[in-house]
Amino acid sequence: MSSQRGEFGSRFGFIMAAAGSAVGLGNIWGFPTQAASNGGAAFVVVYLLLAFLLAYPVLMAELTLGRHAHGNMITALAKVSRNGTQRGLGTLVGIVGIFTASLILSFYAIVSGWMIGFGLAYPLNALGATDASTWLSEFSFNRNLLLMLVFMVLTMTVVAGGVEKGIERWSKRLMPALIVTLVALALYVLTLDGAAEGLAVYLVPDLSKIWSTDLIFNAMGAAFFSLSLGVGTMLIYGSYISDEEHLPTLGAQVALVDVGIAVLAGFLILPAMYVAADRGVMIFNEAGGLLSEDTLIFVVLPALFDSMNETGTVLALAFFGLMSIAALTSSISMLEVPVSFLVERFQWGRLQAALVATVIISAMSTAIVANFDLLFGLVITVSTRYSQPLLGLALCLYAGWVWRRDLLLKELAKNEPVIEPTLFMKWWPWYVRFVCPTIVVVILVRTIA
Repeated sequence: MSSQRGEFGSRFGFIMAAAGSAVGLGNIWGFPTQAASNGGAAFVVVYLLLAFLLAYPVLMAELTLGRHAHGNMITALAKVSRNGTQRGLGTLVGIVGIFTASLILSFYAIVSGWMIGFGLAYPLNALGATDASTWLSEFSFNRNLLLMLVFMVLTMTVVAGGVEKGIERWSKRLMPALIVTLVALALYVLTLDGAAEGLAVYLVPDLSKIWSTDLIFNAMGAAFFSLSLGVGTMLIYGSYISDEEHLPTLGAQVALVDVGIAVLAGFLILPAMYVAADRGVMIFNEAGGLLSEDTLIFVVLPALFDSMNETGTVLALAFFGLMSIAALTSSISMLEVPVSFLVERFQWGRLQAALVATVIISAMSTAIVANFDLLFGLVITVSTRYSQPLLGLALCLYAGWVWRRDLLLKELAKNEPVIEPTLFMKWWPWYVRFVCPTIVVVILVRTIA
């Protein structure tokens, strides 16, 4: 069945694709400022710890469910169910997962389109096309709609190519390009005046915050969301893994690449912010906290680039190119969630499934663009603050409680070099049954409160 659906052709290809799914805009614009606002290196240490105490076990739940079923989210949860009630609930969870992934992509495509627009605006301005440059960088319905459609077409083109010839091939190109660009930008920014102050904010731990409840909860949430958990993207990618691969090792490698890139982003973003401050750019909000997310990306850093003349144009093109790559590697995995369902449920070809899913999600994005003030924030809140943690909880419950333990252990034992249960096989089933659901519930309660 896996060969008919498609399969990753290499371990490197899977790691790049899965890490690309996890490495999104939030890793690059959100993690560094969260670290700076929560004790610097103290936050980084707690984040790294929680990434492997929480995110890695939940990641393994998705990958293991996916490979066991070699099918989409609905198929996977139905396959481990023991009765009709569990299958019915699994179907509901799967449908919600497909809808949530589509909903996230519907707003993600808008923001990603902005990245493309800003990336094109700088060289166009340098070439004298100031009207086009201004149009691409200023908020408007037509600009938002066009750039969203461009981004969705790019995403569809990759996904329509299939697992090995589309997702894997492009992930193996885009992810190394992302890492090289990130390192090169960080090394250059670190040579500029003001960078040392930003580096100190990032690397010097504020030990007074190490036991702060806010720090722990923020690090917990960052660890969970940074690996793209809870919407079935990792489950789908897991379903394309060969039975010959050793899952615990693969999962650990994906987690290491993801958290490594998030930490590496801190060496670019925070020094760049303080370089901007050294040039007179405001980097703090009225409450005294660092500006973050869209304000950081579309106000602070552009102001820095504008202050650097020709060098700023090159840096802006590289930076927004970096952000566009990060966005695309994530959007590919999100579009694959509904596409895999359409392919398996209706026996459609990938091009037809990708086209239909793209049209539906683009229509959702268009509705958001047309009612931006009303829908944009609402969609983000519903999909990421509520639906995603609930889905993560459901996946943990199915992996830990619904799936028969003997069958779970049999799946984990594939390609183990020894017959006796490994340390991972001894602790993970218990951990995903009790600890992971508890932590996800805590995140959910904290989010709602």
